[in-house]
Amino acid sequence: MTVTAYTTPAFCDGIQYFGEPPAEVTAYLDGAAIGAGASAIASPTDPKAVYQTILAADALRYLTLQMTASKQSGHPGGFASIADGIAALVMLGYKNLITEVGHHAPGFYSTVFLDRSLEAMGIETVGQLCDRFRETDGLLGHLSGQIPGLLNPAGPLGQGQHFAMVGAKLHPNTLFPVTIGDGGLGEPYIISSIGHFTTAYPQSTNFLPILVWNGFSQEHHSMVSTQSNEAMVAYWRGNGFKDVILLDAKDYDDTDQPGAYVDSTAFSLKQRMAFTQALLEATDRAAKQALSGTLTVLIVKQLKGAGVHKRGAQSHNLYPGDTLEKDYVVSALQARALPAIGWELVRTNFERSNGGPNVKTAVTEAELPLADLGTLPLKEFPVAGDQQIATTAMGLLVGHVGQQDTTFVVTNADGNAASGINNINQALKIVHPTTDDLYFQGPTGQVYEPLSEDACAGMAAAQALFGGRSLWCSYESFAINGLPIWQTVTQAMAELRRNTPSTICLFTAGALEQGRNGWTHQRPEVENYFAAMMRNGNVFPLFPVDANSIQACYDWALSTHNKGITITASKSPLPVRTTLAQTQEALETGAITLQETPGEKTVVFAVVGDMMLLPVFEATATLAQAGIGSKIVALVSPRRLYRPSDVAWETCRDNDGTFLDDAAFAEFFAGDALIGVTGGSSAMLEPVMLRSTAPRDVMAWKRGETTASAGQLMAFNGLTAQALAERSQALLLG
Repeated sequence: MTVTAYTTPAFCDGIQYFGEPPAEVTAYLDGAAIGAGASAIASPTDPKAVYQTILAADALRYLTLQMTASKQSGHPGGFASIADGIAALVMLGYKNLITEVGHHAPGFYSTVFLDRSLEAMGIETVGQLCDRFRETDGLLGHLSGQIPGLLNPAGPLGQGQHFAMVGAKLHPNTLFPVTIGDGGLGEPYIISSIGHFTTAYPQSTNFLPILVWNGFSQEHHSMVSTQSNEAMVAYWRGNGFKDVILLDAKDYDDTDQPGAYVDSTAFSLKQRMAFTQALLEATDRAAKQALSGTLTVLIVKQLKGAGVHKRGAQSHNLYPGDTLEKDYVVSALQARALPAIGWELVRTNFERSNGGPNVKTAVTEAELPLADLGTLPLKEFPVAGDQQIATTAMGLLVGHVGQQDTTFVVTNADGNAASGINNINQALKIVHPTTDDLYFQGPTGQVYEPLSEDACAGMAAAQALFGGRSLWCSYESFAINGLPIWQTVTQAMAELRRNTPSTICLFTAGALEQGRNGWTHQRPEVENYFAAMMRNGNVFPLFPVDANSIQACYDWALSTHNKGITITASKSPLPVRTTLAQTQEALETGAITLQETPGEKTVVFAVVGDMMLLPVFEATATLAQAGIGSKIVALVSPRRLYRPSDVAWETCRDNDGTFLDDAAFAEFFAGDALIGVTGGSSAMLEPVMLRSTAPRDVMAWKRGETTASAGQLMAFNGLTAQALAERSQALLLG
């Protein structure tokens, strides 16, 4: 059978252009370089393997460009500059691929299309691949959680390394390559997060950062484009990497391309073979070192847009008008076109790599076995007994979880001791290479404390997404700095095709407790973020009433899947007002009635938060003296108080359609007037305000200020008992 007579594989339906192989490579087309029963090429220096890696890189470029041009939208240029590197990884059998760059999405889709993973979502041909790109129930413009065979979501820059590091921690014998764009290298906080992780877990070197050094960002030269090779190597060495492997395409150029960044697809076949073999050898070395205990980075220096329609920043994005009929798109596709047998060989290699399609072999395609936690040691404090610190009560449970589950990790940038949960440190120890009993730290600890909320949120959220239990602890004031990756992960969890533990957070030291620290530590506006996310369907902000309530909240959170759960509680001693059973019920109904006082007319107080209850109880006493009745209802889970139609719950994985019905809502909140009260964001009261028909108002946080006490800060924001009583009377008078 001749090459030209080869039957076109069915999956190629939709390909616009096919090529003819040069006569000198015929010997490299007589079978797949990854043999039957193998999961990788036998040698990175085998000429057949080298040439078929070139075919794979061109196939990835071709699919990426045709896919994006079919919609006149998407980002082909950045991935094009690392297509050779992805092809090398696959040929070497490494397919647990992660990226920090959301704009590489079409290239990653092309990768899992070629290994047949996308058949799980009905994408079997190139035509279907293009049809489903950037369409509902298809292939999103940026990586999400729902694509078969892909390990991580990617949108905001500076996040992907967290997934690679968590993968390395949970799967010590698996390599997790992560591509990092040079345009995003300065984003918070790639290198610092890696530095803390590798200090805490020096044995977990089996993640491999791959810097895509292509000289350009989205619309201009990248800020590191002026660095010399020596300076770039020194940068990574200075940040703790023991081996820095840099492969510069310029060293193989035989076409006199100008500038420091060149396109390897323009080389002669001889030099493309030389460059690709060097890349295979460099990738092989980097992977083996990473797997054997040497912290390694691979840097591939090649011009952005290599082998596609344009070069440099102009290759980054396609715009309306960049169609499949445009001359520069046509020329690029024709230049990258493979012969039919080339497509068949690439498909065979990709499918055999790592033992099969990623949809069957990637670590995130199966649920991670979890340790049995047994029964949590809940401690029920007597109602109206001594005041208790809620966070400390929860900390005892967290210690139990970690002692039962050795993969469990707690993260905190500001320190657990500062949040009333030093008992977590005592039980689980801070992970640090220096053993020091005074600070409860040691090499085998389970408490991860980088001084970066991004690193804390990244570790905790990525661990949950990859199937492990975690807890992110933060001051409410500072959590905003870590929320982008937490939001990315919770959205991915809603879309996942498997169950995974919910990502759970404990946010302490609310604004009202931070008077002396002033407005820099008073940022309850972060609750707006969670209030908006409640409508996603899988996000549950919880506001326990007291030390009993917080235990029930955490116990429930541990039993859930695919949710984002925030628990906001005080670190100050406060009254115990509820039983465990009341909160267990409130996690289904949304609220707890704490007090009812009879009167001629009734004002209902819908309260978010624990400390905020202090002036509310005082206000009801004032109203009672005036003959006005009242009811205090604590909103424990505001999401339950929405109407089902307010929330996109049906489309979530492990969807939760429990909402308080109208009759039960009226039992809680019907009265002659209603006042929503919170020491945080008024947005958290939206579910009640939407449904109540009574005369109503909201009294909430306005702005931070330096004060000597929580009471003074409440007064600054108009949240005093007197103000609450006066507003109640005004509402009743109409």
